[in-house]
Amino acid sequence: MTTSTEKPSIFGTGLIALDLVIGLDTEAPVHSWTGGTCGNILAIMSYLGWDSYPIARMNGDPASERVRVDLAKWGVHLDFTDCAPTGHTPIIIQQIKRARDGSPTHRFLWTCPHCGERLPSYRPVTQNAIEEILPALSKSSIFFLDRVSRAAISLAAEAARSGAVVVFEPSGKSDEKLFEEALHIAHIVKYSDQRLSDAGGAMTGDRATVLEIQTLGSQGLRYRHRLAGTPSDWVGLPAVPAPRLVDTCGSGDWCTAGLLSSAAPKGVKGLMQLGEQGLESALRYGQALAAWNCGFEGARGGMYALDRQEFTRQIDAIQSGKPVLRVVERPQSVEPSVACPACPREISAA
Repeated sequence: MTTSTEKPSIFGTGLIALDLVIGLDTEAPVHSWTGGTCGNILAIMSYLGWDSYPIARMNGDPASERVRVDLAKWGVHLDFTDCAPTGHTPIIIQQIKRARDGSPTHRFLWTCPHCGERLPSYRPVTQNAIEEILPALSKSSIFFLDRVSRAAISLAAEAARSGAVVVFEPSGKSDEKLFEEALHIAHIVKYSDQRLSDAGGAMTGDRATVLEIQTLGSQGLRYRHRLAGTPSDWVGLPAVPAPRLVDTCGSGDWCTAGLLSSAAPKGVKGLMQLGEQGLESALRYGQALAAWNCGFEGARGGMYALDRQEFTRQIDAIQSGKPVLRVVERPQSVEPSVACPACPREISAA
């Protein structure tokens, strides 16, 4: 494993998928980018200057190879992406359309539009595959998980013992026992009010939770913490207005990455020393990234459209309340097509 002594590192396991993004212009090529909550966050963290290490079971099929090429483009480390037993990489189709009022909407498709067969779905890393990964966690600053499994819990627990911030961003409760174990280990728990409102109470009992975040869609978020030892009251943060509204997909992932990049480069010790003002500043930075992301198609479309210097300029403008000047986006390269494993036909708009 190659590491940089100058960069903090994040490890993560969970949904790392291939997103096939069908934009408003249905005549344009379908974009194929790394997706899934875990995949997006690790790619964004690398973009923001971190060493990122996804842990997955990619088997070399066309979808996984496309994901690996895309992650490598952003400097993500691929040391632990082919854990045995390997399997097909999940494929998710995102279609962007406009509602009757003209606002952008999106939906996700989990089946092939041609043959109707279900596309490959998430399969967790197994307990037998993690032995070689455990020692690498000793210098991690963050461990991220969005799906629970015995192996994910083992990895998170080891990272926590080494002083890393464990971040749990659940999408649902697939296993009550493992879900509860994850809540006991995680220092940061972030969830959607719409999808998992009953995850409240993350700070009860002997749980490790230091920060609990409940996202509220266009209304922003609310959070509470126990940086001082006891749980604070809930604090609301309204959403940062989006300079352009093209697609909201992935904005929650940008918010998470922005928060983590600011609040957790020094692990749990640094998080606990952040203070209330520092915590709010980190959350507002994450919200600024989320607002910026709304201006592009796909969960991370802006990374492909603008160079890093322009990205920084636009984020600074959003944070200072200045208008983001319209810029000429870089021409986007056409990614290789990906076929349905069942047909196999190239997957495109139905």
